[in-house]
Amino acid sequence: MGKSALVTGGAKRIGRTIALALANAGANVAITYRTSAAEASATAQAIEQLDRRALALECDVRSESSVRGAIEVTLAEFGRLDVVVNNAAVFDSVPLEFMTLDKWDTVFETNTRGPFLVAREALTALRATRGRIVNIGSLGGTHPWKGHAHYCASKAALHMLTQCTAKAFAPEVSVNCVAPGWIEMEALPDAAAQRFAMKTPKERNGTSEDVAEAVLFFAAGPSFVTGQILTVDGGLGL
Repeated sequence: MGKSALVTGGAKRIGRTIALALANAGANVAITYRTSAAEASATAQAIEQLDRRALALECDVRSESSVRGAIEVTLAEFGRLDVVVNNAAVFDSVPLEFMTLDKWDTVFETNTRGPFLVAREALTALRATRGRIVNIGSLGGTHPWKGHAHYCASKAALHMLTQCTAKAFAPEVSVNCVAPGWIEMEALPDAAAQRFAMKTPKERNGTSEDVAEAVLFFAAGPSFVTGQILTVDGGLGL
């Protein structure tokens, strides 16, 4: 209660659920978006309906100046920053032998460089509040997925960045990572989603709420927990 959070890519899907979960727990929440202006406005309104303050900030996490600006506006409006959730990401599929440099760079720019820039720019504010960073990784960062080499490599890099940042930003700031498995985004799962559910020991795919609950653990749980990668996959990766 009374704290503030920033969720990148918080306009829709998992990011929206995380933002609403943080607001429901008592935080004022700023979300960033790049192209989803309408969805960002709707999410901000949903946060305000929970009697929390909200900001919807256009931001390209690949851009140093854009990230710096978003952090500055958040601090100007909220006066503090306690939690940063690096959720903004790109998912793409292409056979490795046909991978172009542009495809490779596009995924890494958002999935790895983005969280680095956000964490670096937020560091001073987070040290002042002894805050938390929660990165959103992936089961693909620990398991190789055919056809997703650039995505898997970018998330593996994010997992390592989590651990490096946890050491570098200690003792004031705790840094952890939630690594989801297959998360259903649509009301009716497609054939691929059904296949993954059949492979999962918990006999279902994950939901954005499952991810948000894990984020809340790192955001509000013991500050002594840092540098951890928490896989939220129902056992799919076992």
